[in-house]
Amino acid sequence: MPSHSGLFTVIERAARKAAPRLRRDFNEVQQLQVSRKGPADFVSMADKRAEQTLYEELSKARPDWGFVMEERGEVAGDPGKPRFIVDPLDGTSNFLHGIPHFAISIAVEEPLANGKREVTTALVYQPLTDESFWAEKGRGAWVQSERLRVSVRRDPSEALVATGIPFLGHGDFVQWTRIFGAIAPQVAGIRRLGSAALDLAWVAAGRFDAFWESDLNVWDVAAGMLLVKEAGGFVTDFRGGDRAIERSEYLAANDALHSKLHKLVAGALR
Repeated sequence: MPSHSGLFTVIERAARKAAPRLRRDFNEVQQLQVSRKGPADFVSMADKRAEQTLYEELSKARPDWGFVMEERGEVAGDPGKPRFIVDPLDGTSNFLHGIPHFAISIAVEEPLANGKREVTTALVYQPLTDESFWAEKGRGAWVQSERLRVSVRRDPSEALVATGIPFLGHGDFVQWTRIFGAIAPQVAGIRRLGSAALDLAWVAAGRFDAFWESDLNVWDVAAGMLLVKEAGGFVTDFRGGDRAIERSEYLAANDALHSKLHKLVAGALR
């Protein structure tokens, strides 16, 4: 069993505390209260209850830390301390349609001496399968006690690639279509499963060979990005740079596939 920090224990305990209610709500999804935040953007009582549980548990353990949360927004803490980045239910549309593919995503972002921040601890937890994908900077990525490694496939013709498709009020459909047109003829398949956190966790696990998407929020990807990096993969913006979060562009894969897919994406966007 791999050793992990006390901080990770805090994070996983919080996720497991929120999970049983999510499972109950999923089984009674027709009775949930649902409200609309924006075009095709819904929030349910399940999201809110899970986020409240996570907030209470994490605040209890680290009372002076800040938060960035999907529903609650930014909660200020001691600026010299880390903060939690939390998505209580990544894959809400799946959840509300009874599709069993969603996750809790929690990341810890620490301040650096140069004024920037970096994610150092990550958890993507799937309540229905009880899979706990986790990583700590410099200590690798894991699912439960099994070490994760990104896929070793090097030829795009063998690659299964995940993406997110723009929809009502979200994303740039013209840009996505150009990228899809460049990648799809070159790969073995493309999947759109509806949870960026799990997509990235599955890239880390080698289930998907690569992933691309844009117009995501930091809570969708913060944990998944560290998982991919600690599993030996790369995550960049569409230009191959390190401004993925700033540009809200994400391309993840192993080194060989990333290089090849990046060229396809760059060519599509010229």
